[in-house]
Amino acid sequence: MHIPEPTLELFCNVIVELGPIREMGEGRGGKRRIIPILGGRVSGPHLSGNILNIGADWQTIFASGLAQLDARYAIETDDGALIEVINFGHRHGPEEVIKRLAAGEYCPPEDYYMRSMARMETGDPRYAWMNNMIFLGTGAREKASVILDFYLVR
Repeated sequence: MHIPEPTLELFCNVIVELGPIREMGEGRGGKRRIIPILGGRVSGPHLSGNILNIGADWQTIFASGLAQLDARYAIETDDGALIEVINFGHRHGPEEVIKRLAAGEYCPPEDYYMRSMARMETGDPRYAWMNNMIFLGTGAREKASVILDFYLVR
């Protein structure tokens, strides 16, 4: 039996505008924080629109330096559909790079690992096919934003 290998197809590019980090302190598994999602823009071959100001990234930072990312937000497409995004991932890298990112400094994305798995859901029939798909993300952290490329897994 041959099981087909998955392929990746660029789905969209995302710029997520972030608010100031809200530190929660130590939780059960590590340092907890909330990063408000204030807006942003989505563009690409399958999806274009704006990120709404109704989300946040609920992070856990482990002693190892691993940042567990748990972002939830919404996109309003240019043609009026609303799409929920739940994006779960990891960011880690050399200690000095992570410290520079935390200080708001630019670090080249190839200097650290930032990957995610996203679920997108909508009730709009034009985009309902997305409800059954898996999306992989690659990302980069900037001072007040996150840049993501989402790929459709075929």
